[in-house]
Amino acid sequence: MRWDVVGFILGWTIRLVALPLALVAAYSCYLEAEGYEFAIRAYLIPLILAAVVGQSLVSLARGADIASRLRDREAFASVALGWIPVVLLGALPYWLGGVFYGPAELSMDSVAVTDVMSGAIHSWFESMSGFTTTGSTVIDHATSPRCTEGSDCISSQPQSLILWRSLTQWLGGMGVIMLGLLILSQALGGGMSLARAELTGPSLSRLGPSLQWTARRLWTIYIVLTLIEMILLRFVGEMGLFDSVNYALTTLSSGGFGTSDSGIMAFDSARIEVILMVFMVLTCINFSLLHLILAGRSKEAFKDGEVRSYLFILTIAWLAMAFNIFQSGSEDLGFLETVRHSMFQAISISSTGYSSADFATWPLFSQFVLLLLMIIGATAGSTGGGLKVLRIRIAFELSKREILKIIQPKKVVAIRFNDEVIDEKRIWTVLGMLSSWTVLVTASILAFSLLEPSLNMTDVLSVSLSLLGNTGPALGAFGPTATWASLGEPSLIIASLLMWLGRLELLTVLVLLHPKTWRSDV
Repeated sequence: MRWDVVGFILGWTIRLVALPLALVAAYSCYLEAEGYEFAIRAYLIPLILAAVVGQSLVSLARGADIASRLRDREAFASVALGWIPVVLLGALPYWLGGVFYGPAELSMDSVAVTDVMSGAIHSWFESMSGFTTTGSTVIDHATSPRCTEGSDCISSQPQSLILWRSLTQWLGGMGVIMLGLLILSQALGGGMSLARAELTGPSLSRLGPSLQWTARRLWTIYIVLTLIEMILLRFVGEMGLFDSVNYALTTLSSGGFGTSDSGIMAFDSARIEVILMVFMVLTCINFSLLHLILAGRSKEAFKDGEVRSYLFILTIAWLAMAFNIFQSGSEDLGFLETVRHSMFQAISISSTGYSSADFATWPLFSQFVLLLLMIIGATAGSTGGGLKVLRIRIAFELSKREILKIIQPKKVVAIRFNDEVIDEKRIWTVLGMLSSWTVLVTASILAFSLLEPSLNMTDVLSVSLSLLGNTGPALGAFGPTATWASLGEPSLIIASLLMWLGRLELLTVLVLLHPKTWRSDV
């Protein structure tokens, strides 16, 4: 392992966090309700740490030949390890700003050191949930000193911290795409040509000749879509300016954080939900295909097999849930409301995690459909989570091939996708990912059932799937109207680890466990 290379990349990553921190600190100074004193208390320490630590790491590696020395192990290590200091810096404003019990609350008579330590873990969880775009929250009357009885807990927090919370998701959403491109261009052989060969569909080959060019184009799409949604929510959905900014940031990232405890349910607006549905679908589509759509080549984009499969699954799930809810009569909803809420939830559960209704009260069949959608997730190359439709399709085609080989042992059957043959190496990579995912889901179910004996099977299963899929809400005790504050500190640490693993597609992190990754002689 070449630590100078890893240190250089980590330094740049940490240093970049200082910019959004400075913007939020400036906004805090502008707000009359917060001012300079609060801004210094909440943001000064993380700002100084980001600048000093980041610059120090970059300076130490300045003599290294970075461009020619970045190999697969350095790329994986930099990507996986880079999230740790970023999440830590992101947690400090919550802890220092009083969202959770921190050093400033020690002066309160009823607050002990153990409460402050718990506050640090809650802050870490909230930050990890933000940067990984999971959207689960532990801001609750039991965890936040700012929440008074009967008040809306999230909207009781300082506005700058609510904005920081949304910004962490927006940064994390695009970070996933860009870090994924970094891995593809470096870990698969060191060039864009191999990255193009590895990806299906238009992908990188339809974007540009270099990683730098591609990064600029993706960032442009991301920012433009965010601004368009912001404007639509403000003027068509008649949302307040602060709300429209925050919900645009958390939609494009497939994040799901809201500005109040009720989230989207607080608005109860069909217009707002339609706008959100359009943009949630866009964020679940490969960003390189979005580039084609915005360039007026939508027919070409929708020829992609993964997109067609995703839209087909979404449509079937929506119609099945709408029929089940309306036929059961368990919800006091008219036909149009049933259609509206079932469509919104089918799209949202793919990863964003907004809730227009309390689906924890829906019939069992509909809840099971949501669970399946949570597992499948979005398409590869999007900001969405889950296993990804592409992997499900490859696994399905592999099953078909193996069944056919039993019937016709001598027949050679190639697995095709988008009219291209999928090579065996890639098939084994998909199988490795699926088997790792199965093991981790099983292990997390066992861990949560041991640490949280009050939970039932639905709770631990849906929590495990939600965390690894970076979905946000789960079923049972962790439904759309509940927080995750009831989990103990050990469970929250495990939950943070699962969010990290899920956001980095498991193998990126698991490769660090191999001893050869850390050898310095290769």
